[in-house]
Amino acid sequence: MAERMSLRQLDYFVTAAEVGTMTAAAQLLYVSQSAVSAGIGELEHQLGVQLLVRAKAKGLTLTPAGRLFLPEARALLARSEELRLGMREAGRGLAGRLTIGCFSTLAPFLLPCVLEEFRTVCPDVTLEFVEGSLDELQDLLREGTCELALLYGADIQAGIDFDALYSVVPHVLLPQGHALAGAEAVRLAELAEHDMIMLDVPPSLRYFTEVLAAAGVSPRIRYSTESFETVRSLVARGAGYSLLIQRPALAVSYEGLGLQVRRIADDVAPLPVGLARLSGTRPTRRAAAFAAFCRERVEQCLAGAADATRRASPAAGATTPLPRQRRGHRAAAGTGTVS
Repeated sequence: MAERMSLRQLDYFVTAAEVGTMTAAAQLLYVSQSAVSAGIGELEHQLGVQLLVRAKAKGLTLTPAGRLFLPEARALLARSEELRLGMREAGRGLAGRLTIGCFSTLAPFLLPCVLEEFRTVCPDVTLEFVEGSLDELQDLLREGTCELALLYGADIQAGIDFDALYSVVPHVLLPQGHALAGAEAVRLAELAEHDMIMLDVPPSLRYFTEVLAAAGVSPRIRYSTESFETVRSLVARGAGYSLLIQRPALAVSYEGLGLQVRRIADDVAPLPVGLARLSGTRPTRRAAAFAAFCRERVEQCLAGAADATRRASPAAGATTPLPRQRRGHRAAAGTGTVS
């Protein structure tokens, strides 16, 4: 009968792949280096492929087979931990660790409320997060670094499932005293003769360029930056306008300079925001609980943020809250994007 790979061997392999050396893996696992090396060697023998290339000067490098096997090994270890906790916590509440991802410009608006509110529902679940771009987060889902990710339903790659929670529309950000700030809504064609500050967190550049192009506008990009707050500061200084999606409660820059938020008068298709996960995987009980929490409570978090925005608006010169639409579809692939 063929030997079966063990969870210990998988743990040795995943840890060594993550830290880059046998020595570091042994230290983390509180075993000898020879035990880690032997365990990985046995695993490679059982699988019939080499998973790691060992080089004294460069440490460990994943082979193509190792890159394919790593997320599967992580998933098996996570499932075993889920089973262990499920038996230990039978009849009690959920417990354990859950890592989620969040798109970088969404994180300041969604994560604080989500993290704290989820603790009240599942106090024994340790919720951790990573931030990144759309491509980075989808890579992390494939690698098994995070089980779920909050992101825009745009440029969703094959092999990733997306479950929409709500949708958003972009708005125009203007400096105080701008020629277009007097109107409640701005037509995109009116921006053609004005300089733009572009938020370039991929794929924002493409998305906003396409939004403007649909109105016959080729943006005059004066500055481009990956920083949300740098965009707001440059606009507040009068360097140009910008298009953004997320809206802080206070319409002022870090310098304390005022900003004007205006609706887009054109018909711009909303962008969904939702949860993404790797297709074909069985979610852990913790992940399933978090997904259910988001479906039920995320809009309440957003409503609280909208109330704060309304309270701050008179002093900041902002207009009425921007519309959101409830969505509930699931997609395996999509186009569009965010910011």
